Amino acid sequence: MIPRYAPKAIADLFTDEARMQTLLEVELLAAEGLAAIGVVPTEDAIALRARAPHVDAAFVDAVNAREEITNHDLAAFVDIVQDRIGAPEGSWIHFGLTSSDVVDTALCSTMTKATDLLLEQQRAFVAALATRAVELEDVPVLGRTHGMHAEPTTFGMKFALFALQAQRDLVRLERAREAIAVAKLSGAVGTFSNIDPSVEAFVAEHLGLKAVPATQVIARDRHAEWFYACAAIGTTIELFATEVRHLARSEVGEAEEPFGKGQKGSSAMPHKRNPILSERLCGLARVLRGYLSAGLEDVALWHERDISHSSVERVIVPDCATLTFYMLSKATGLAANLVINRERARENLDVNSLGLVFSQSVLLALIEGGRTRDEAYRIVQRDARVSVESRQHLRGVLEADEEVDMSSRDLDVAFDLSRVLTHAHRAVDEVRLLATKP
Repeated sequence: MIPRYAPKAIADLFTDEARMQTLLEVELLAAEGLAAIGVVPTEDAIALRARAPHVDAAFVDAVNAREEITNHDLAAFVDIVQDRIGAPEGSWIHFGLTSSDVVDTALCSTMTKATDLLLEQQRAFVAALATRAVELEDVPVLGRTHGMHAEPTTFGMKFALFALQAQRDLVRLERAREAIAVAKLSGAVGTFSNIDPSVEAFVAEHLGLKAVPATQVIARDRHAEWFYACAAIGTTIELFATEVRHLARSEVGEAEEPFGKGQKGSSAMPHKRNPILSERLCGLARVLRGYLSAGLEDVALWHERDISHSSVERVIVPDCATLTFYMLSKATGLAANLVINRERARENLDVNSLGLVFSQSVLLALIEGGRTRDEAYRIVQRDARVSVESRQHLRGVLEADEEVDMSSRDLDVAFDLSRVLTHAHRAVDEVRLLATKP
C-alpha cells in the first residue's frame, strides 16, 4: 500500500522483516514441537532458539540475494537461517515440513494480528456512530427517496441505522477472524507423511491458532471470507460517506465535514469546502471490493495445491488490511466530528419542502373522511403540483381547495411533525441495546 494510506500501526505487520520474523518463529516452534516428541534432541532445540538470527534489513537482503540462486523464496529463507545458526543444529530447521506449512501458518498468524487491529477500529467506528445517534435522536431532517423530498426522519435515526450496519460488519469480521486464525503443518499434501500431528497442534497452540485439516495449503475460502468482511466494512463506510456528500451539497447544506484552520477547499475557488474525505472513502471502497474479487478467484486451486494464489496474496492481503484500517480510522473521525447544521435542516423541512412531505398524512386523512383511495390520491397529487408551481405551502393550497373537506384541526394533525416522528426513536433504542451486549 502506498504510504499515503498506510498507518504505521498496521503497515508494520507486513514489512519483509515482520514477515520473515514470523516465518522464523514457525520454524523454531516446529523444531520445539519435534523435540517434545523426541525427534529433535532437546539441547538442539534450545540451541536453535538461542542462536536464531536477528531478522533485520541485512538478513532480508541476504535472503533476497539467496533467492536469486534458488528461485524459491522459502528455500532461500531456510538456507540463510540454517547457515546463520550453523551445523549440526541448523539442519533441524524445516525438518519434515513443506513450504506451505510455514508460509500459510505464518500468513494466517499475521492476518489474525491484523484483524485484531481492525476489530479495535471497527468497534470505535460503531461507537462513534452510536454516540451521534443518541446525541441527534430528536433532531428532525427531511427524508429523501430517489433523491427527492420524502417524509421527515431524524439525524438520530440516520446515524442509528449506520451504527447497526457497522455492528453487523463487526460480527462478520469476528467470524472472519475465527476462519483465518488457523494453522497447518501436515506436510506435502496434508497427510502428515513426514511430520507428527502433535507438532502441528504444538505450533498452533503457541501461535494462538487452531490446527485444521488441509491439503498442502490452507483452504482459501477462509481467506475469501476475510476479504468479504473487509469489503463489507468498506461498503458501509461508503454508504455513510455518500450520505455525507449528499447532505453537504450547496443546495442541501445540512451537514459538512470538519474544516481545519488553514485548510483549503479548492486551489481556485476560496469559498469551497468540499467533502474531500467522504469522496476519498467512496473511492477507496471500490479498491476493497476489488480485493474481494481477487480473493474469490484464489479459492479454486489445482488438486492438492498450486501457487496461483501466492502472487495475488502478496499484494492483496497487506493492502486490504492496511486500507481497511485506514478507512476505519478516517470514517470514525468523520462520524465523530461531522458538523450537523440543524437550522438549515429545519429550514429545508419547514420552508423549502413546502409541506409536501406530509402528503401521505393528508391522503390518509381524506380516506378516513370517506374518499376512495384513488380519489384522495388524485386530489393530493393535484394540489401538490399547484404547491410546487406556485411555491405555496401545501396546507394553504389544501385550505383553498373546495374538494378538500378537512377541518383546521384535521390539517393540524396531518401536518404535525411530532406525530410523524413518534416512533423514529426505535432505531436509536436498538443502538442503545448494543452497549448492553457482551
